Amino acid sequence: MPYLGGEETVKELRRALSNPHVQGDPLRHRSTVLRVIRVMSQGVDVAGLFSEMVKACATTDVVQKKLVYVFLCSYASLNPELSLLVINTLRKDCQDPNPMVRSLALRNMTNLRLPSLVEYVQQPLTAGLRDRAACVRRVAVLGWAKLHSLQPHADIDAAVVNELYSMLRDNDPVVMVNCLRALEEILKEEGGVAVNKAIAHHLLNRLKECDVWGQCEVLGVLQRYRPHSEEELFDILSLLDPYLLSPSVPVMAATLGLFLSLCCRGLPAVSLAALRRAQAPLLAACGSASPEMKFTALCHVQLLLRSLPGLMGEHYKRFFCGYAEPAYIKQRKMQVLVELVNDDNVGFVLDELKGYCTDVSPDTAQAAISAIGRIGRSYSDQCLEILTGLLGLKQEHITSVVVQTMRDLVWVCPQCSESVCEALEGCEDTLQDSQGRQALLWLLGVHGDRVSSAPYVLEAFVEQVRSEMAAGVKTELLTATMRVFLCRPAETQDTLGRLLHYCIEEEADMNVRDQALLYYRLLHCGIEETRSVLQGRRSDPSLGVLIGRPAEPVSQWARSFNTLEPLRQCNAGAESAPQAAPYHLALDPEPSLDLCDPLNPSQDRQETAAESVNLLLPGPSAGPLAPGPTAGPPAPGSGGGQLGLSLSPALSPQQFEHLWLGGPQCPHGEPGAREEEEEEECVCVQERMGVSPALQCSPPPQLQAALQRSHIQTMAFTPPHTLPWRVYLYTHTRWGGPAPRGPTLVLGELLYTGGAEDQEGEGEGGERGLRVTAKQRPRDDEAMKGFLQVLSGALHTSSTGSC
Repeated sequence: MPYLGGEETVKELRRALSNPHVQGDPLRHRSTVLRVIRVMSQGVDVAGLFSEMVKACATTDVVQKKLVYVFLCSYASLNPELSLLVINTLRKDCQDPNPMVRSLALRNMTNLRLPSLVEYVQQPLTAGLRDRAACVRRVAVLGWAKLHSLQPHADIDAAVVNELYSMLRDNDPVVMVNCLRALEEILKEEGGVAVNKAIAHHLLNRLKECDVWGQCEVLGVLQRYRPHSEEELFDILSLLDPYLLSPSVPVMAATLGLFLSLCCRGLPAVSLAALRRAQAPLLAACGSASPEMKFTALCHVQLLLRSLPGLMGEHYKRFFCGYAEPAYIKQRKMQVLVELVNDDNVGFVLDELKGYCTDVSPDTAQAAISAIGRIGRSYSDQCLEILTGLLGLKQEHITSVVVQTMRDLVWVCPQCSESVCEALEGCEDTLQDSQGRQALLWLLGVHGDRVSSAPYVLEAFVEQVRSEMAAGVKTELLTATMRVFLCRPAETQDTLGRLLHYCIEEEADMNVRDQALLYYRLLHCGIEETRSVLQGRRSDPSLGVLIGRPAEPVSQWARSFNTLEPLRQCNAGAESAPQAAPYHLALDPEPSLDLCDPLNPSQDRQETAAESVNLLLPGPSAGPLAPGPTAGPPAPGSGGGQLGLSLSPALSPQQFEHLWLGGPQCPHGEPGAREEEEEEECVCVQERMGVSPALQCSPPPQLQAALQRSHIQTMAFTPPHTLPWRVYLYTHTRWGGPAPRGPTLVLGELLYTGGAEDQEGEGEGGERGLRVTAKQRPRDDEAMKGFLQVLSGALHTSSTGSC
């Protein structure tokens, strides 16, 4: 045989296909066709054999037909005119008594994908929908979807659509599922299959007959159906309940997605119960041998933990990393471990993460260190001990991430600053990357009065500033030197002068030069003015004890469950990565909410450099106020409107702190104290409420659930059994009715100290006083009164727990 791939090969194959002796011998003829397919699969252009292969299609050998159809479908687009010769043979095969031949002919007739042949294909497909063999009907149904993809803008044949709808009751479950897929494709622009009560009940009753992928398809389509009564809803849920424990992970995920779609808004308790039922299958999927399945399951576990933070706390060991697992799996598991930490397992989790910090993969080691830093927001002493020990290893990539993690930890938990400052001594020699040096400079600048060697470390940086390539390090060095100068001027004056002279006279980067000019001119304004800009208001130290993340309503993420959305989300991954210094975050300018600005998301709040030093806090996107619970009967003077609470738009912790510290401050005095800013229409109210014994130790878990049901979002809270305990919360009020008022933003703080101050506030029945501080913008006395009523009811509801 000639060399495989040459022109002689094609000529030899043509001679063999045209040889009457070969055509008369079925085995030799099939063997020759097989050689053509083998050569084609190796990249040889055999399009010149199209005519001979069309002739070879006229055979009773099913195997040879399949081989010839593979060739014809591959080269039909290159020979559209010769493809007309195939149609006659295919149409003839559509009438063959063998159902396998009929289905094979229909499938390949649509796989030719030539718009010029559509008119010849429609009649066989229509006949195939009524064929007595199920395998032919399966192919015919999908054939109509292929025809629609060839001509997506052509008019839809109503008769075909009606026929496909009627075939949803076909005896064969695969035909039923294929009809759903075909209708989804054909009616895509109209929203897909229209599911009414009869279709929904029929699909549910036939669900057990379908295979795994058919069940997933049916469950996905059923998410569009909304039951007409609560009784019907519970009947559907009862029927779906066994599938929550299906051994097939795709079926379980599709069933849980349908549960959430049906119950997340009207029956949140049922949604949470379904999430708990799905815990075991999800854990099994997290141990799958397939890395892709494992990663997808871990992403969906993170979704569940957003509403049930302690759901899998007792199974935390299932998320320990394996030695041979890919790095992206290890990093995702570490993110889940951070969410599962509690008082019982924190020691075991930290020991495990400590072992990952010296992993051979730098990415894995950095992710482990960042995870320890996130746990340090709740268990700072134990985590700082580990981080300090890692600094002693003197490894460049480890030291850099540890310093960045300490920087972030000090920013969130100011009470850790003393320990961090002691650990920083001598680590500047190991840092080589720009991110680590920026973090060290930020710490030296903010806490330079606590680090004895801060002026001398800065002097070493200034001496090497000419060889520094990163502009971010230079800007951070400028800010740090200015701050240390304000607290230790004698040791830093000469260093600051040399740095400003270089940055103004020699620096080529305009950003660095402009910042140096800003500081130079600021110094000319006086030390006090400079101090007010660079050493302005910091985070409230009392916020350092606040830990935990409030549970989100299931409705906020239910739509993304069992989709690719959890895999695309990078929020959790971004938290584990080292970040820039807090004062120099590169944020896109977005609208910002302020207690003293109108509640208008399209208005930007511009802050002067003296107030923020290049810090721009982004605000949440505006959204419609979701319906919330009413706070009671219509208030007098409200025009008969009903007051409701809403969680939208949401606030981030940074925005909450900014608004809380920036609003009016309530004076310390008797309950009912009020401070108003009439010009800006801001109001701060302070009230005393009774506290039952169940709330005197710490806020119980029932409190957060009761507030969530009342559409009051908890932002932060203290650890259990801690006095004094605080809870920070917020909500939006709105008025309904014929003359609705504008919405207001309400921020609140619940404070219980357990001291003598609360003994004085003891009311009847032995209840001790809880101080409630609420800030509102714009002012609406009736809305504030309604909010306090709802809050009082939530406190009463949650008081059934015990210490």
